[in-house]
Amino acid sequence: MRYPGAPGTVTQAAWEAEVPRRGDLGDVATLVGSGGVCVLSGAGISTDSGIPDYRGPSGAARRHAPMTYASFVSDPDARHRYWARSHVGWPQIARARPNDAHAAVAALQRTGLVTDVITQNVDGLHQAAGARDVVELHGALARVVCLGCAATHDRTEVQERLAAVNRAFDTDVAALRSTQVNPDGDAELPAEVVERFTMVACPTCGEGPLKPDVVFFGESVPRPRVTACFERVARARALLVLGSSLAVMSGLRFARAAHRAGTPVTIITAGPSRGDDLASLRLASPLGEALPALVSALRA
Repeated sequence: MRYPGAPGTVTQAAWEAEVPRRGDLGDVATLVGSGGVCVLSGAGISTDSGIPDYRGPSGAARRHAPMTYASFVSDPDARHRYWARSHVGWPQIARARPNDAHAAVAALQRTGLVTDVITQNVDGLHQAAGARDVVELHGALARVVCLGCAATHDRTEVQERLAAVNRAFDTDVAALRSTQVNPDGDAELPAEVVERFTMVACPTCGEGPLKPDVVFFGESVPRPRVTACFERVARARALLVLGSSLAVMSGLRFARAAHRAGTPVTIITAGPSRGDDLASLRLASPLGEALPALVSALRA
């Protein structure tokens, strides 16, 4: 799949032109109005909250590949680099607030039309908007787990401990906190700055290493979580995919499962999606406009 902004890729206009259009918002309203909808959301629903996506236009400026699980657990230098960048990027994630699209999903759930919400995002914004029983497929940045003793910690507390031992580092990077923050919450930092960062140990066992409670690239989603998602998709009358290119199997498998079961799949996201051939309805409308309009149409 090609994306705009990087060398050898297509322009934004050409990228958007590749999106197949099937149906309109009225068709989506008819489908959602029948109830039993399972929402599967991706990074595109959070871009209006200031969090860039991985593959769309807001993610085009990313210069480094995302952290992989293998590198994190086996390479102390890679782990140190991740935490330095995450320490700088976390405040932007923590300040992010739900946007109109998150609010619309929560509103649809309150009416009973949306029965389940599965998100590939790790930002917690669906819950902050009022959505209930959200399955966080890839975990949550707001939690930190110790790979040594398995204790779980609140990220805010870990951040405070990091700040206490990195006062000089924080002064050095103060001007960088407005730079590009990636969807997984880490910021771009020069190597010489990373070297000045100090990591902390696990508050429980005094060792570690600590890891954000998220699924890194190359890491498997816990099987019980995957099973729970398949169960929600299986009982749904429709699957509504919002802001996801479905570029990785982690999310695509649920769209494929719905399609195999004869459950209608609707996709609303900006650029091309790997699941476009599965969708009976396909819109490229901005979610911050389309979802509030959908809520209004269903209330009329």
